[in-house]
Amino acid sequence: MDAFKTHGAISWTELMTTDPARSADFYHQLFGWTVETMPMPQGPYRVLKVGDTAIGGIMAIPPTAPSSMPPNWCPYVTVDNADETAGECAALGGRVLIEPTDVPGIGRFAVLQDPQGAVLNIMEYAEMPESGA
Repeated sequence: MDAFKTHGAISWTELMTTDPARSADFYHQLFGWTVETMPMPQGPYRVLKVGDTAIGGIMAIPPTAPSSMPPNWCPYVTVDNADETAGECAALGGRVLIEPTDVPGIGRFAVLQDPQGAVLNIMEYAEMPESGA
């Protein structure tokens, strides 16, 4: 199964934290994950890898996030269509916290909240390399 192409598969996980460099070092020491830092407009993005496989990323909590937001891990679920899935979420009683938005070179994502308050990201991926994001 290719998690980047299969609707409903968890394909990525991302840590938003107050100290991305320290977090990357912690997880490298804890699990042996390697870290590749990529420059991004909002600041460095650290891609986590197990061997050659990219499994997730670490970034700073965005300045636009609520001040009460703690550091957190959040999964990405692959969807065939981010706009349709966001609409289905709202119709089922969930909330769309961030409307579907393009991420250049990656795809289209949104942040959803289920009726009980749990949050996750969805991603409609563009063409992805074989080794991941």
